[in-house]
Amino acid sequence: MTIIVTGGAGYIGAHVVDSLAAAGRDVLVVDDLSTSTADRVGDHPLHRLDLAAPGAADELAGVMRDAHATGVVHLAAKKQVGESVAKPEWYYRENVGGLGTVLEAARATGVDRLVFSSSAAVYGEPDGGVVDEGTTPRPINPYGQTKLAGEWMARAAARAWGLRQVSLRYFNVAGAGRPELGDVAVLNLMTLVLDRLERGERPVLFGDDYPTPDGTCVRDYIHVADLADAHVAALDYLDGDDRAHDTFDVGTGTGVSVAQMLAAIGAASGLDATPQVSPRRPGDPASLVATASRIREELGWAPSRGLEDIVSSAWTAWRVQRDAGVEPIRAAG
Repeated sequence: MTIIVTGGAGYIGAHVVDSLAAAGRDVLVVDDLSTSTADRVGDHPLHRLDLAAPGAADELAGVMRDAHATGVVHLAAKKQVGESVAKPEWYYRENVGGLGTVLEAARATGVDRLVFSSSAAVYGEPDGGVVDEGTTPRPINPYGQTKLAGEWMARAAARAWGLRQVSLRYFNVAGAGRPELGDVAVLNLMTLVLDRLERGERPVLFGDDYPTPDGTCVRDYIHVADLADAHVAALDYLDGDDRAHDTFDVGTGTGVSVAQMLAAIGAASGLDATPQVSPRRPGDPASLVATASRIREELGWAPSRGLEDIVSSAWTAWRVQRDAGVEPIRAAG
């Protein structure tokens, strides 16, 4: 009765593994370790596999059979927006092809439960600052497109052969459940700011003239440990027969501006986080916040950690990892 977690050695994946284990679930991690390390999975078994490689479906099916798997949490994917724009073919092959491997192996072995890692990127640039699952998805980059295609694929498998599936649309994930599981990839606001502060540089603020209360972009930040717990709730939901929905936004329902986040990071770190203001970046919506009401009502899940917890845990993890000699992973170029 094992749950397969693809991408379970990554930042979010390792937290999901922790939450599943705490809930009494047996876990087996499948990861190609291209952007992660084996030490994040602890004592849980790890099978190294590139899900987009030839023959991966047969190999994964064998892993599922040997583990007596009953479900999959599928997180393995590429997730850099800019990279997806530059290399769309690769993103479709990795993200859509990787999910295809999971679905093929699941069908072959009778594994009929799937929690799919989707993204708020499926919404693109919606009108207004608040979205819910009824907002029409209009992704504006290949990354978001692959996530929406993944939702379609999972839904099609449900119709074709009875897969019990749910897609979780993540909003802005940050923080750390344990210091050793902190994010080391310098790819989002939190780690970008911490990296620049540590190097004695000012953080960059892209645009301070948005139609928001302080002129900076507003986002919905969710603590990674709360997000991980949502996956346990989603698996429990799939065990029931009364499942009215198969997409859920995972956010707090509260917006935090970039200026507010910078102030919180400065307070937690004791460093001067006064930003250098640069022009807006194309494609950045002024505000993107979830209502997060459906997941509360249907799954009984609600976040328990706020902005202070997110920022303080991220800063502690950043310092612990640096002291341990773990180097940040920066985007090429």
